[in-house]
Amino acid sequence: MSNNVSSANVRPSLKHRLAERGIDTSLLLIVPGLVFVIVLFVYPFLYGIGLSFQPVGGGIGLGSYTAFFSDPYQVGTIWKTLRLALPAALFNVIFSIPIGYALRGKFRGKRFMQTMLVIPISLGTVLVAQGLLLFLGRGGWLNRFLLLIHVTKSPIALVNNYWGVLFSLIITGFPFAFLLISSYLSGIDPSLESAAAIMGANGRQRFTRILLPLLAPGLATTFILTFVLAFSVFPSATLVGNPAGETRVMALAAYQAFAEKFDYSSASAIAIIMGLIELVVIGLVMLWRSTLYRGSTGGKG
Repeated sequence: MSNNVSSANVRPSLKHRLAERGIDTSLLLIVPGLVFVIVLFVYPFLYGIGLSFQPVGGGIGLGSYTAFFSDPYQVGTIWKTLRLALPAALFNVIFSIPIGYALRGKFRGKRFMQTMLVIPISLGTVLVAQGLLLFLGRGGWLNRFLLLIHVTKSPIALVNNYWGVLFSLIITGFPFAFLLISSYLSGIDPSLESAAAIMGANGRQRFTRILLPLLAPGLATTFILTFVLAFSVFPSATLVGNPAGETRVMALAAYQAFAEKFDYSSASAIAIIMGLIELVVIGLVMLWRSTLYRGSTGGKG
């Protein structure tokens, strides 16, 4: 009798009590990561939103946003940024497809080629910019060679302008696009294409009806990541661009408002506008993805 009473009075452990309520204690492992995200991402983001509604003149309102959109010089940074980010992202994604497809098989020298394609990851923006200035500058190797063989009578301006920044974005962004596309391509069963070929499908039909739909999730993800990376361009626009003219991007405008004018509200407003534009582009890309593929994933990437 006493044993039954003592066993009835034993209180279940905390783990069991939580389990009875449908709470798995292993979920506690995400608490440090959740705190990290809140402290370093969520709070600064919400603080920036609040700051953007506090213009320098005082009060609370849309003064910083109104000032941005009423100034043609500031509004022009939107087009200048998109004019760099969209072509760079498209180039990196489009050219990654045939290269990744060609390197999907096994052949001698495959690892060497893959290594050469991803080396720019280790260079960094500053080193890439220095290399572009030395190679493509007015006194660089390329212009000296073209002058030597009399292809041109004067140096070609390939840096300190739009093209210099675009080249930099392609060089630094292509390795990421290539690695992601290659990962998705490796997850697509080659037997699907073989079966289509046996049934009479030509190369174009196999690509448009089998490979492209299955690769759509990878293409969308890759484009989004490379676009966001290029859209936030800042060092390249300063080092190999024309920061006072055609490469005065939104990130540079936000920096000038923050560090030179000490207008934290305007800087926050520009940052919020950048985020909204990126969300619009991401939404359009995801809409395109849904028209090609409705599954969960097209590869193992």
